[in-house]
This record gives sequence, structure tokens and C-alpha cells, in this order.
Amino acid sequence: MTEHHNGAPPAPRFGVNYTPTDDWFHHWLDFDLDAVRADLDSIADLGFDHIRAFPLWPIFQPNRTLIRPKAVQQLVALVDAAGERGLDVAVDGLQGHLSSFDFRPAWTLTWHRRNIFTAPEVVDAQAAYLRTLGSALADRRNFIGLTVGNEINQFSSDPHPDPDLITPEQAETWLLRMLDACEQGAPGRLHVHAEYDAAWYQDAHPFTLAHSARLGGATAVHSWVFNGTAQRYGSQATATAQHAAYMIELSKAWARDPHRPVWLQEVGAPSPHIPAPQAPGFAEATVAAALDCPDLWGITWWCSHDVDRSLADFPELEYSLGLLTNDRQVKPAGRSIARIIQAVRADGHRPPRPRATGLVVDASQESFKRAELAPGGTYFEAFMRLVEAGARPTAVLAERAGDHEHLAARGITEIITIDDV
Repeated sequence: MTEHHNGAPPAPRFGVNYTPTDDWFHHWLDFDLDAVRADLDSIADLGFDHIRAFPLWPIFQPNRTLIRPKAVQQLVALVDAAGERGLDVAVDGLQGHLSSFDFRPAWTLTWHRRNIFTAPEVVDAQAAYLRTLGSALADRRNFIGLTVGNEINQFSSDPHPDPDLITPEQAETWLLRMLDACEQGAPGRLHVHAEYDAAWYQDAHPFTLAHSARLGGATAVHSWVFNGTAQRYGSQATATAQHAAYMIELSKAWARDPHRPVWLQEVGAPSPHIPAPQAPGFAEATVAAALDCPDLWGITWWCSHDVDRSLADFPELEYSLGLLTNDRQVKPAGRSIARIIQAVRADGHRPPRPRATGLVVDASQESFKRAELAPGGTYFEAFMRLVEAGARPTAVLAERAGDHEHLAARGITEIITIDDV
């Protein structure tokens, strides 16, 4: 990962989560490189510089001691095809969970049911799998790095119907083991882990904001306004447009490095929470707000192409999240994102000014609840009131509110509490 503490930060990256047009992620069962190339052409035409790719864990590792060489070769072929089109590739490992479906190998279920976070033989197999993927891609110049898995924290707690329960300490032990396996496979690449927002907003969830903001090469943010934000405040409210930026800035309170990169790794315009005619405006407002956050590594939109409606049982919103249709036609939101990318590149990269107003998070109190950070919570609403008043707030832990060195490193000149707002 590029260090930029003593110079100008690199320009933020613009990418998209790649959803194949042929058979969605089931395309790994009948991998067609020509279809993948056509999809990648349509992505590159919009001006993106990277994609996020998703091998399905049960297909790649159907037995605890079998990592299929042909599947790994197909992943390498996808990465190479992307490179031919000027696209870098970040690869997720343990899929895990995608679009309401769980993908766990049979050797972790029913008769072989074992906790995927703590059973030693399962953890060893996961580490071997991540090392294998990393090793296969380590010499590809357009390989960004590995994400441990997509929102795999949803297996660890409610509301999953059959969770593998763990403690925060066990979650951290598992994350460190997985990230180490990624580094062993592909040294020096950008390896991260990615949770859905229960880690930020759900009391007693074993994965925490501190895990997100301190482990791995960057903090990965997954911002979805169907989490109650759009329902509570409305599709065109400040809170809805600013939700992704809020999560980016909230993470910085827990980060030890004052310039830790933050990757907005998933964000999208879910219908009907964001009605289709409003999707371009939502995309523009969300991206503009994120670009106003210092130390943003990049934005990776969810997703590239719509899900084919011949596939059954997806939640309705999943079918229409693409920037392109299932037959690769650009949608209005896709045109909006393409214009933004073009404008940012044409204007050159001007890093945003530091966010000088620090809103204190008093997370050390025994009475503190993560729900206070969630939409409708006292902290969330104070933050949004500041934004509506014209401020550009960021988050600061109470224990650092008097740390002048930390505040100076982040450019914070004003400290306020939620009682002041």
C-alpha cells in the first residue's frame, strides 16, 4: 500500500463490484472467459480503474483438503483479462455471503457442522485457501490484494438464523489469522477485511469498529441506506446522501493511524428505498460526500450489472443494483458515475481539506451503546445536524479529545460534544 504521510495522497480509485451477466456468481460452475471479457469491456468503457471479484468458496474449496486448481486458474484468467482492459482487481476470499445467499462448503455444515471462526481444522483450511489465492495472483501487477471475505461477520450473530457464535476476542484472533494468510500468499499487497454495518451499529456484535479500523491495510466500509437510513429520513435527506461519508469519518475515531486509508468498498442505490429516477442524484451526492473525506482510498460501487431476472429468490432490490443492465446497457446511474470519474480526472486530484470539527464519541462509558451511532441514534443525528448547518465534521474518541498531537495530525481544530449540537 502506498504511504503518503509526507506527501500528497494518491488520487482516489474508482471501481465496481463485478457481478457477471451470465448466471451471476454461479458463472464459476460454467466459466466462460469470452462472456467475462465482454462484461469487463462494458465496465472499462465507463472509466473504472478496478473491479472487486468474488470466487465462491464452496466451488473453489469443495473439500477441506481440496482447493481446485482449475477454479484457481479461472480466477487468474479473469484477473489477466481485466488487466488487458486496464483494470486492477481486488479479490474476495471466503464467499461467504452474497446478496442474501450463504455460500458455505458442505464440510462446515450439518453432519460436519463446525464453527467457521474457531474450529482449528476449519481455520487451518481457510488460511490455506487464502494463501493459495494470494500465491496464484502475487505476480500479477494488476492484483490489488485480498479481502478476507464478504460480510462474513453475518455468520457470527443475530439476525442470522443459525449463527456460529463467538466473542470479540475470538473474532480478532480469526481476523488476524486470515490477514496473515493473505500476506503470506501475496506479500505487500492491500489485504483487508469487510463487515456489514452490524460491526458499527449493533450492540454486542462480536466484530467491532475497532477491528474494522485497526486490522488490515485499510478500513473497508459497506454503506447501505436500506439499513433504516432511507426509511427513517427519506430517500433525498441529508442523512441518506451523507451516510457513506459518515461511516468513513466515524471509522477514523477508532483508527490508530491518523491517516489510515478508508475504502468505500460497497455502496449502491437500492430500490425502492432510492426510487429509480432518484438513483443518479443519489449516486452523485454520495460520491461527492465521500470525495470530501480525507484519506479516501477509493470508491467501489455495487454493482456492475443487474442480476438476471431468470434467477429466482433474490430480494427484489438485488435485481436492479447494477450500473449496467444484464445485457450490458448503461443505466442512468452508470452514466452519472462515468461523468463523475471523467470530471475528477479532468480537474486533477485536489485532496479535500481536513475536517476541522471533531464530534466526540464517548465509547469508553459502560453505558455506551453502538446503537447511538446508528441511524436514529443520538450521535448519528448530532453528526447530521452539523452537516446540515454547514460543518464538515469527523469523529474523535473521547480519550483522544485532549491529544493535541493526534488532533493536529488530523487537522482538527475544534472539539464539540453531542450536547453542544
